Amino acid sequence: MHLSKRIQGIAGMILTAAMLLSAAGCSSGTGENESTAAAETTAAATTALTAESTAESTAASTAAETTAAEKTAVRIAGLKGPTGIGMVNLMAASDAGTAANQYTFTMTGTPDDIVALLSSGDVDIAALPTNLAAVLYQKTNKSIQVMAVNTLGVLYILENGDTVHSIADLSGKDLYATGQASVPEYVLNDLLKNAGVADSVNVTYKTEHSELATLAASGKAPLVMLPEPFVTTVLSKNPDFRIALNLTDEWKKAYPDSELAMGCIVVTTEFANAHPEAVDAFLKEYKASAESVVADPAAASQLVVKYGIMADAKLAEAAIPNCNIVMIAGQDMKSILTPFYQTLFDANPKSVGGTLPDDAFYYVK
Repeated sequence: MHLSKRIQGIAGMILTAAMLLSAAGCSSGTGENESTAAAETTAAATTALTAESTAESTAASTAAETTAAEKTAVRIAGLKGPTGIGMVNLMAASDAGTAANQYTFTMTGTPDDIVALLSSGDVDIAALPTNLAAVLYQKTNKSIQVMAVNTLGVLYILENGDTVHSIADLSGKDLYATGQASVPEYVLNDLLKNAGVADSVNVTYKTEHSELATLAASGKAPLVMLPEPFVTTVLSKNPDFRIALNLTDEWKKAYPDSELAMGCIVVTTEFANAHPEAVDAFLKEYKASAESVVADPAAASQLVVKYGIMADAKLAEAAIPNCNIVMIAGQDMKSILTPFYQTLFDANPKSVGGTLPDDAFYYVK
């Protein structure tokens, strides 16, 4: 019998016993015996009710523990930038215990950290610059797959002054940048080459976006290439800076049929083969998280601060609309990346690991 029905029956026994006690108190003769019997019945029923209630509570608790135990543990790494911002709602759902999988997150400031985590097997899913995903695919004997494009063009040239209005205007200048050996460097090199100024621009690379943003805001780096949300940070802290060039626009001028795909999400092939349901659940939850961030930057900005991706909620809210956060998976993802990789390969084969990734690289179901 279902526990709740049994409890209802026991409750009825208690009610009956109570009625007998009441009646016994108003009668004479056999009242003492009836009262004793009724009391014994009440005590037995109460004990049974307590036992049944405890059993039902224990069963519910066990069921909850079983549900939690059935969740797949998924280790995720992301960057403190658009890729991390797109995850914040998923991170909040994970903390609340409402996510489909049991997620743990690692946020870092440099792609090299994520490459190390993937190479050592310490994460299952990670956000990477698109070219590094292709390079890692070759270097790890094809042990990863790309699942989605999660960031489109977010690169800008910022100038403290008003002399740069085209790529050619960078000739003879000192430019500070981030993203060496990843998409930003190869995009910049290609645009400089196309403009015929590759040999006349002195580019100095800094390791972290936050480091360069601090230098620019303090006036120590007057011409910089940075991605959002660090562009918004610099502009808010030093009003002498302006956006000189939007490199997404410059890329489209050079390659009208190619999308500037900056960031992507990869999964280890081993994990994808072992836990396809968990991977599919992650993709759905990441998509919902990214769409929610784009739809409600104000709410997302609070989570961006909570999870240490940015320190200022107002700056995060202002930057999110320019972060080009997306979630493009499946064949659409492959259609974007294939020509982009071809463009990078034609400019510098090393930028994608020496050879173009084959079809097995793409996680397309």
